[in-house]
Amino acid sequence: MSTTRTPLLVVGDALVDHDLCGRAERLAPDAPVPVVHGARRSSRPGGAALAACLAASDGRPVTLVTALGDDEASGTLRRLLAGRVELVEVPLDGELGSKTRVLAGDRPLLRLDDGEGRAREAAEAAVAAVAGAEAVLVADYGRGTADVLRDALARAAARVPVVWDPHLRGAPPVPGVRLATPSAQEARALAQRLGQEAEPGDEGGLRTAARDARALVGAWQAHAVSVTLGERGALLSYGETPLLVPTPAAAPGDPCGAGDRYAAAAAGQLADGVFTEAAVQAAVHAATRYVAEGGARALAEPEREAERPSEEEPAGGDATADARRTAARVRAAGGTVVAAGGCFDLLHAGHVALLQAARRAGDCLVVCINSDDSVRRRKGDGRPLVPAADRVRVLRALECVDAVAVFDEDTPERVLGELRPHIWAKGGDYARTRLPEQPLVESWGGQVLLLPYLDGRSTTGLARRAALAPAPTAGRGR
Repeated sequence: MSTTRTPLLVVGDALVDHDLCGRAERLAPDAPVPVVHGARRSSRPGGAALAACLAASDGRPVTLVTALGDDEASGTLRRLLAGRVELVEVPLDGELGSKTRVLAGDRPLLRLDDGEGRAREAAEAAVAAVAGAEAVLVADYGRGTADVLRDALARAAARVPVVWDPHLRGAPPVPGVRLATPSAQEARALAQRLGQEAEPGDEGGLRTAARDARALVGAWQAHAVSVTLGERGALLSYGETPLLVPTPAAAPGDPCGAGDRYAAAAAGQLADGVFTEAAVQAAVHAATRYVAEGGARALAEPEREAERPSEEEPAGGDATADARRTAARVRAAGGTVVAAGGCFDLLHAGHVALLQAARRAGDCLVVCINSDDSVRRRKGDGRPLVPAADRVRVLRALECVDAVAVFDEDTPERVLGELRPHIWAKGGDYARTRLPEQPLVESWGGQVLLLPYLDGRSTTGLARRAALAPAPTAGRGR
């Protein structure tokens, strides 16, 4: 049976999203604000560009029609999208919008917005792309891309499935869209503009969401409206009695981009000919998995250093970025991500046996190792015996290891939060100990797994024997 998926055209306003993620363990002495320590910057596609990348991660061809210019943010987005989606540009007046979030772990503390650029006019290539589309997702963030293509989108809605993800700054969907996907907060505000009051005593509840959806179906002349309800799922309305589609399970994590994941999944399902109810159910499941498996940060790339590391000494940050991409790729394909951790100073047979067993538990193995500073704090001034750059190189050379991540902290919670492995594997010598990272792994549905450890193998023992061994005589092994 053919597994080819219908191509999807995404039309809308792209953004560049940046995250500054670190630890907040104290307040500033001069003001009651958190001090974020050890922040690392990463960038990813945002807005319609995020929706396009998420649709492409489902294994379908995706073309993105969006407004870009000659500014720095537009250039960054072109680089982030390269190899992921086909790009059709319309001209942009001003600078492309970007958002910067400051986070402590998964908790956002602050957001900074830059760039107010708007689409200037429809390009011929963009109009042709809409005219030839087999299915369309509109991610309208109110920056003009959907506006300049509105006539073409109205014609498309009359012949192919069009999903419209509306936002408060954007225009209403064109008549005839197959599905509109506002959040409950957006549906409430949009229905209020139509004079629809909330159900008394049910502000933010299901009865209000049902009334809002019914009002929007009529006002927009849409086939259906699904109101997303976060952890409760989605409410689907054709204008009469609504259908509640619950989430399969609670999914703690960063929900940023979950609405884009939902809309992209629903549009892809409708493109493939699935009925609306089934498409909404699949979209709810996709959004739940998306949050549980790390959300938008799985698509992020770390900020590039001004000087690239040499081939002889690969930096831990570069290794960690490769590990994130590997984990995201395996998850997108429906595979199981396994992670294992340790110092791995003087790699020995016990390490190799553990890593081989861990790799057999899933579809890829990411090894998380302590940085040199982290090893020194844990093991003393004489360690590590082998610097992180060399440990990364040796581990990468093992057939059972798919990627390596380096963490600076004493424990690997931060890097695990970025990777979100399905399985966290440790040696059986931890059998009587509750690992500090276990609650974190279990919070997204992951499983901590203990594996047999070969007795009598240890880095400390190897180092001691090497120190006591007689020095080679002149003319012999060097």
